[in-house]
Amino acid sequence: MQRLKSLLMLMVLAMPLWAVGEQDLLRDKILAEVTGATISDRVVGIEKFGARGDGRKDCKPAFDKAMKYAQRKGGARVVVPKGVWRLCGPIHLVSNVCLDLQEGAVLSFDATPHYYLPMVETSWEGTFLWNYSPFIYGHNLHDVAIIGKGVIDGNSADTFSAWHSQQKAGRQLSRDMNHRGAPLAERRFGEGHYLRPQLIQLYGCQRVTLEDFFMQEAPFWCVHLLCSENVVCRGLRYDAKLTNNDGIDVESSCNVLIEDIHFNNGDDNVAIKSGRDNDGWTLASPSANILMRRCHLKGLHGLVIGSEMSAGVENVLMEDCDFAGYCKRGVYVKTNPDRGGFVRNLYINNVRLGEVLDLFYVTSQYAGEGLDNHHFTTVENIQVNGLSADKVNGTALVLQGTPQKPIKNVSFRNVSVGEVQNGLSFEHTEAVTMENCFLGPRVGVPSQASAKDGLFVNDRAK
Repeated sequence: MQRLKSLLMLMVLAMPLWAVGEQDLLRDKILAEVTGATISDRVVGIEKFGARGDGRKDCKPAFDKAMKYAQRKGGARVVVPKGVWRLCGPIHLVSNVCLDLQEGAVLSFDATPHYYLPMVETSWEGTFLWNYSPFIYGHNLHDVAIIGKGVIDGNSADTFSAWHSQQKAGRQLSRDMNHRGAPLAERRFGEGHYLRPQLIQLYGCQRVTLEDFFMQEAPFWCVHLLCSENVVCRGLRYDAKLTNNDGIDVESSCNVLIEDIHFNNGDDNVAIKSGRDNDGWTLASPSANILMRRCHLKGLHGLVIGSEMSAGVENVLMEDCDFAGYCKRGVYVKTNPDRGGFVRNLYINNVRLGEVLDLFYVTSQYAGEGLDNHHFTTVENIQVNGLSADKVNGTALVLQGTPQKPIKNVSFRNVSVGEVQNGLSFEHTEAVTMENCFLGPRVGVPSQASAKDGLFVNDRAK
C-alpha cells in the first residue's frame, strides 16, 4: 500500500500544474483574502469645505481640509458631485477616507509642475527616491478608496508628458544611485530632473478599493500600487494615451484583484514589477497573488511582467480577458541579467486577442542589456490554457531564456492563431509541452493519393 501511495504521488508531481488545479486554488485564495477597503458610514460633501465645481476656483485647500476632517473623525466618505473641481496641486489621502466621485464630477488637475512640490518619498521605474508628488498620493495608509463614475483628468499633455525627452539624465542618475546603494535621503530629484510623477500612487497601503472612475491625460503611470496589500481595482476606465500612461502598475505588492477594467492606454495595460536591481534585491518584496480577469485590453501590451522585477513575481493568474482594440503583445514577460529575481507560477486562461505583433513573449534577454552580468532570472512554471489571436504579424509564441538559466516547465494548451507570420521561437528552454495548438490554419483530413500525385513523383525520379 505504501508503495502504491508513493507511485501515485510521483504521478501527481509529474503532472503539469494545470492538471492538479493549482490555478483554481490560487484564484480561490485571492478571492477569499482580498476585501479592499472598509468604507466609513460618515458622509460629507466637498462643498462643506469651500470647494466650488465651476472649473475656475482652486479646490485644493478644500480637499486638504476634507482630509483633515476625515482624519480627525476617524474616517469619512467625501462626496464630490457633478461639476469641474479644479486642483492646483495634489490630494494627499489619509486612512479611512473614501473619495466618491459621482457621475459628472471631474477632478481637473492643473499640471503646472511647481504645484506638486514639495517632494514626497516615492519610487520611479523601480528606484526609491524623492520626487514630485503624485497627483493623488497615499503613504502608509489603510482603508483607502476612490469610487464612483466621475473623471480624474491629469491635463498633462503640455507639461509633464513633454518631459519624456528631457528625463534621460535624471533617470540615469537615479539608476546610478540605485546600483551603488546611495541612502534614500541623498536621492533628491524634483526640479531640474524631469522625472514625471504618477497620477495615482498608493505606497505602503493596506485595504484599498479603486472602482469605476475614468482616467485621462496622466503625467506618467496612471495607477501605481507600490508595496501595498489587499487591493481591489474594479470597473476602471481609461482614455490615457500620453507617454508611459500604463493603466495599473503593481510593484512589490500582493493580494491584488483586477477585474472588469476597460483599458485604453498609451502603454502597458497591467504591468507587474518588484523593484529594479539593487533596490529590488535589498527590499526583497515580491509581487504575488494577483488575479486579473474579465478585462478588455487596448494599448501597448495587455499583461506585462517586468522589467523592474528584481525581487521576483509569483502566482499571477490572467483569465477571461479579451481585446477592445490593438495590442502590440498580449502577454509579455521581460527580464535580463541585470535583474535577477524570479518569475514563477504564471497562469493564462481563456484570453482572446485580435491583431497583435506577438501573442505570448517571454524573454530573459530584454533590450539586450546585462548580458555580461550574472544576475540571471529564474523563469519557470508557466501554464497557458486557452489563448488566441485573429492575426499575428510577428511571432505567436516566444520563449527566450539564457544558457545559464533556461526557461523551465512551460505548458501550452488550446492555443489558436488565425493568420501568423512566424509560429514559434524557443531557445534555452527545458520541459516545454504543447497540446491542441494551431498556429495558422488548422489542417483537416489529408487528401488521398491520385494518379496525378504518382506522375509527379515519377517525373521527379527521372
